Amino acid sequence: MNRRTLPVTAALAATAVLLLTGCGGGGDDKSTDNDKIAGADQDSAKPKKSAAPSAAPAEDKPDGVDVSLPKDMNLVFDWDKPNDKNEAAAMSDAANFMRAIYRGVDKRTSKDAAVATYSTGGGLHYAKVQIDSRVDGGWTAVGTRRHYRATTRSAPNGNSVEVAFCVDSSKFYGKKVKSGKVLKSKPSINDFDHFRIVMVKLPTGKDLWQASKVYVETKAAKCQ
Repeated sequence: MNRRTLPVTAALAATAVLLLTGCGGGGDDKSTDNDKIAGADQDSAKPKKSAAPSAAPAEDKPDGVDVSLPKDMNLVFDWDKPNDKNEAAAMSDAANFMRAIYRGVDKRTSKDAAVATYSTGGGLHYAKVQIDSRVDGGWTAVGTRRHYRATTRSAPNGNSVEVAFCVDSSKFYGKKVKSGKVLKSKPSINDFDHFRIVMVKLPTGKDLWQASKVYVETKAAKCQ
């Protein structure tokens, strides 16, 4: 991606290292086991791909939580929901988690309601690091960030779903807030990342899922 280099930051999640990324990533996948859903009983089924890709719009928000973004900051989700109800809800809120991060970047705060709504634990830490690094650096983002090749995998208890997907940030750029200068670089393997987000269901009557852990594989050739 046309990204700026940021320092790698260790996360506080018990079984993972959350990587501080530019507009996508900044290191290798540091999960302890690439074949297991961290913090959940493992389902023996293989990850299920979403249906034929299509751009997914923002979902209806619980309690009126706003995840809208400015017109020049476009997050595209080229995936369809899986048939399983829980996996579909987890996938939708994984998208909302990504929107919440960039809404925080745009609003210049990691304390936006959307961040608190769609993340917890390691996911909340990841979101805050992503937002605060951009606020402290004095830059935001513009362009189109594409999310695609999504798969889902559920834990047997039904309360945890791993949502995995590729990210193409080749048309997503950093922009200095004060000067308005857009920061671009030559497209490369650095533009492609693979995310695995462990979504957990909020133990209330609301169908709300929160990102609890985030794993990022940067320079992901499998996503090209």
